[in-house]
Amino acid sequence: METIGLVPTMAAVDAMEKSARVRIIQCELNDFYGVATKIAGTAAAVATAIETGRRMAEQMGGRPVAAVILRPDPGAMKTIVSRPEFNPLIQQDVVFFPRFESAVEAAANSPPRARPAALQQGASMSHDSSLALGFIETQGFTAVFEAIDAACKAANVEVLGKEKLGGGYVTVVVRGELSAVTAAIEAGKAKVGELGKLIAAHVVARPSPSVLALLPKP
Repeated sequence: METIGLVPTMAAVDAMEKSARVRIIQCELNDFYGVATKIAGTAAAVATAIETGRRMAEQMGGRPVAAVILRPDPGAMKTIVSRPEFNPLIQQDVVFFPRFESAVEAAANSPPRARPAALQQGASMSHDSSLALGFIETQGFTAVFEAIDAACKAANVEVLGKEKLGGGYVTVVVRGELSAVTAAIEAGKAKVGELGKLIAAHVVARPSPSVLALLPKP
């Protein structure tokens, strides 16, 4: 599934993983504000997850396009599943690999991105009912800087990092108690104003393991 914007993508990943038993293989930037999310599982599970994720991304203005490939050809998989890639223009990875606690899971996937130690505990963190993640995505650095400053001043949240998609798209992620994250994101949204364009703002309560494993480096 390919979606415009990182925030709709992360919201869709959370919805997909909560709706069916699927594995998130990787997310890959397409150099035009878009992110392609690749998942695997049984045909029924993938179909359910893709439809759920598509609806979520559509609700957030992500303009998703999606396809389910049955019994993918091994030769095609060499192109579908991408190797690690670094974009010197935006100074960050282009392909995001989820990193989980389990060494078995990590070995089964492609090489993961480097992650801070606190974020390598995605599976266990997702069981904390009070944990929430907040996302603010803008087109323009000034807007996102103003938004994240307002968010941090409004509530006790931790800034986890930011991602750039190119074209001026920037996403900042915060973590904290659900009530605090909600207040912070609302305050941040209100500050974007004329400084830039608000692409999306979203709060994920009890984020799924893959969402935690795909978070940006601080």
